[in-house]
Amino acid sequence: MNSKEISEVVVRAADSKRANDIVVLDMQKVSLMADYFVIADAASSRQVKAIADEIVDQVEADDVNVYSVSGKDSARWILIDLGDVVVHIFQKDVRDFYNLEKLWSDAPIVNTDSWVEA
Repeated sequence: MNSKEISEVVVRAADSKRANDIVVLDMQKVSLMADYFVIADAASSRQVKAIADEIVDQVEADDVNVYSVSGKDSARWILIDLGDVVVHIFQKDVRDFYNLEKLWSDAPIVNTDSWVEA
């Protein structure tokens, strides 16, 4: 499974748990860190955890390695390292504070409309 396909699995999993404002940044030309960043937020720590758990379950079902999961204790910002895909699940206020989309504004936003059902 390539990194774009992994990103699609992540987006579908996050959407299934009602993640807000899911954004995928194509990092390939702006950073050696990862091919894609997937960023989303939720209203509560419980929902942030539920989204992260669903993502981990779905990617593991597709035999994708989960290298690490950080931040589950406070669940204000959970980072899931999938190698070429890095997932950031925030509580809304934390996402607004760190504003990764602005920090990585050189990275194009991937159109994910066909990845989730309206």
